[in-house]
Amino acid sequence: MEQFLKAAKKSSQVIATLDSRKKKDILNQMAAALSENAQYIIQENQKDMLNAKEMNLSSAMVDRLLLNEARVEGMAKSLREIAVLKEPVGRVLDGWWNDDGLRIEKVSVPIGVIGVIYESRPNVTADVGALCFKSGNVAILKGGKEAENSNRAIAKVLQDVLERNGLPREIISLLPDSSRAGVDYLIKQDKYVDLIVPRGGEGLIRYVSNNATVPVVKHDKGLCHTYIEASADLDMAVKIAVNAKCDRPGVCNAMETLIVDRAIAKEVLPKLKEAFDKMGTELRADSEALEVIEAIPATEEDFDTEYLANILSIKIVDGTDEAIEHIAKYGSGHSEAIVTQDYAKAEEFLNRVDASAVYVNASTRFTDGGVFGFGAEVGISTNKLHARGPMGINELTTYKYKIYGTGQIR
Repeated sequence: MEQFLKAAKKSSQVIATLDSRKKKDILNQMAAALSENAQYIIQENQKDMLNAKEMNLSSAMVDRLLLNEARVEGMAKSLREIAVLKEPVGRVLDGWWNDDGLRIEKVSVPIGVIGVIYESRPNVTADVGALCFKSGNVAILKGGKEAENSNRAIAKVLQDVLERNGLPREIISLLPDSSRAGVDYLIKQDKYVDLIVPRGGEGLIRYVSNNATVPVVKHDKGLCHTYIEASADLDMAVKIAVNAKCDRPGVCNAMETLIVDRAIAKEVLPKLKEAFDKMGTELRADSEALEVIEAIPATEEDFDTEYLANILSIKIVDGTDEAIEHIAKYGSGHSEAIVTQDYAKAEEFLNRVDASAVYVNASTRFTDGGVFGFGAEVGISTNKLHARGPMGINELTTYKYKIYGTGQIR
């Protein structure tokens, strides 16, 4: 492990100085290689899918795990999009002359060696590898054991392209020891590793955060809410709510709790019930909502749960203040939405809700690096420092000061 990390650290000096044109060319080669090797990747993924049945994985986990031709081509598309993004390294963020006649520039530079720990979704291997490469960083990837064959196949395809271009394979590599002990070792190696990004279940996030000596940017749970305010267009509200919950229930930007203003509850709840019944959604409602629709009684635990399944909690509130208070108590700082026709209420919600992404009249499902125009994402940070929300290439840089003198002494 130490020899591997030494090699990774050494290769960070190579990737950090690679010019933009070369990085773009290699990323396009990687995209082409993924497409050309689609059947090999899918074949390896099928081994993981068979193992998933034996492991009795949830339907949400199985959906994340599956690779088919469309999803492999989606990975290739993401790499092509990342390739053409504006170069993140070497940007002059600020510049000035000080009183001593020194010219000072604040310039973006790569972070260095980034360890990313994730579960299930094998496309993360390609996305994160490419994002780190574009931003001049080394990526050490630790996927879940349920996607072991898929991740190994994708990493091999990317590494073969690196090797053909005379670059170290360690620039994008899987952690050699994927055991718990291997992870324990990785997250304490601040001599070689500059940043850890854990993305996955709540237990993984907590464990890494509590035990790492390397700086951590968390991709925490997504306990997302949609608030239907009294002035909302009800047809729009139903459409947004169904999309936020049912489009892909097993992802972190899916809605887990629907908050409804008391003033419109009797009018909108039957419409919501009808729409969610068609989608097979299990509804868990508070006592006031149960007076209007039939559902399972919601408990305090329900409002504090990220279901990652087609299950929805419903809460009735008396106005925007109470809605914001509920979000402040139970939200995870990921994505929150209000449906309203009241401009003042919209602005109040945007300004007061503490989350990385706050929406007006749109689904929380849009919180995604690709959708935001980043090509892909390393994760969706619920930290406030140094990155927040979808982490693209710019969030994978730090900065240094370059100072130009003419013989000054102090």
